[in-house]
Amino acid sequence: MKQKPVLEINEKPSLSQWFFLSIQHLFAMFGATVLAPILIGISPAIALISSGIGTIVFVLITRGKVPSYLGSSFAFIAPMSFAIKNLGTGAAFIGVFITGIVYAVIALVINKVGVKWLFKILPPIVVGPVIIVIGLGLSSVAVGMAMNGADGKYSSTSITIALITLAITIVTALFTRGFLSVIPILVGIIGGYITSICFGIVDFSKVAEAKWIEIPDFSVPFVDYTPEITLQLLFIFVPVAIVTISEHIGHQVVLGNVVEKDLIKDPGLDRSLFGDAVSTMIAGLIGGPTTTTYGENIGVLAITRAYSVYLFVGAAIFAMIFGFVGKISAIISSIPTPVMGGISILLFGIIASSGLRVLVENKIDFSKQRNLVIASVILVLGIGGATLHVGDVFTLEGMALAALIGVILNLVLPEKIGGDRNIEMNNEKAS
Repeated sequence: MKQKPVLEINEKPSLSQWFFLSIQHLFAMFGATVLAPILIGISPAIALISSGIGTIVFVLITRGKVPSYLGSSFAFIAPMSFAIKNLGTGAAFIGVFITGIVYAVIALVINKVGVKWLFKILPPIVVGPVIIVIGLGLSSVAVGMAMNGADGKYSSTSITIALITLAITIVTALFTRGFLSVIPILVGIIGGYITSICFGIVDFSKVAEAKWIEIPDFSVPFVDYTPEITLQLLFIFVPVAIVTISEHIGHQVVLGNVVEKDLIKDPGLDRSLFGDAVSTMIAGLIGGPTTTTYGENIGVLAITRAYSVYLFVGAAIFAMIFGFVGKISAIISSIPTPVMGGISILLFGIIASSGLRVLVENKIDFSKQRNLVIASVILVLGIGGATLHVGDVFTLEGMALAALIGVILNLVLPEKIGGDRNIEMNNEKAS
């Protein structure tokens, strides 16, 4: 028999429950939420603020029926990094805003015609390999951060710190119970940071100079940059946005199982996706990364059985407060690159492994040539960094190109092709 919840979804907690359980959710999301912007090269403080605002907006849009925290999305590290490097920082934030628009449009379509069409465009044979590409496509970044020093050359100190950080994270994830088991990323970062102090590579000067209360460097369109939407920007962000919707659906299904409610029907996938859309658009408008519902916090719910949405509002408020504390932002910024490299090795690997999990759980049959072709093309184009130039108009590359071609192949290839028919005929003769 299932145990009775400690707190129902709309139940108000006591002050002590509200404080400590909200802090726990804050810790669960903190490591990943600040890691993504650091890897992208934008402000972790703004990521905390945008995640807090986005979570509160999400709770309001879903009518307080979906207990979720919205933190930084790792799927958009590559698109945002590419945009910042080649198109400018402002372009990356416009890309984030475009992602929110894509979510909103698809939420509107779901509201009108249902969700079956979405599963036709994004079946597991497309989603699984694309998620693998998202993880493995970033593997060289993780290894470079772990292996190289500040000069970009191999450093034995860096790789040692990265491996120690990785070991601490793995041990925490596998061999601890209770609260620690849901914050292995945060524990790994703290352990790696202490190790870096012992090696003498942490610069505390900016921490000492930072003010306690400090306004982060927000990036606002028409104030800090002139927004411009280009075809290249659309082709970088839109394919990934379409794929990450499947992540949102998966989280809603898992969360529904935890709280024993059908969240796809009530408040509806259209509402939860629209909440994610508005959260992401707000992030883009203030200079933050794309947001997504967090599996880490779903894990906390499963362990604590405290489902109250008030806890997520509390965590969101704490996150916004932390975003304005200059000392905290300075400490986060002082974390050495090898520490983040060690964490990233595991995180990016987990992303890739979750793609494999999609294929396994949906029992994708690779004896069928159609499945083999779709997965193979997506993996090689995505991980190989294939690029498609259409004159000087736009460039489509890597993950976005792989996702788009995967969707097209799934739509145009027949369910049964020659090799599969021959296999079936042989099976029939044998029987």
